[in-house]
Amino acid sequence: MKTAEVSTSPNLTRSIVVGGSAALAAIVLLAGLIGAPQSAEALPAYAQKEGKACGYCHANPAGGGARNARGKKYEANGHTFKK
Repeated sequence: MKTAEVSTSPNLTRSIVVGGSAALAAIVLLAGLIGAPQSAEALPAYAQKEGKACGYCHANPAGGGARNARGKKYEANGHTFKK
């Protein structure tokens, strides 16, 4: 990192770190993304309750993430296939 001397008045100088601010911003952003609460609504208990594989309602065969049409209907119907 480089430092630059910036004159704020005839008798005062302030050292500013140049080039480190982008790295610091990236670290703060990454920490915020890691520490941010994650939404987790996919529950293996739903699959167990319904006797279906997770991939029955999710685009990913392993479950979790985006839902397919059946998963969206299941959610809209109060997490049940019964009407």
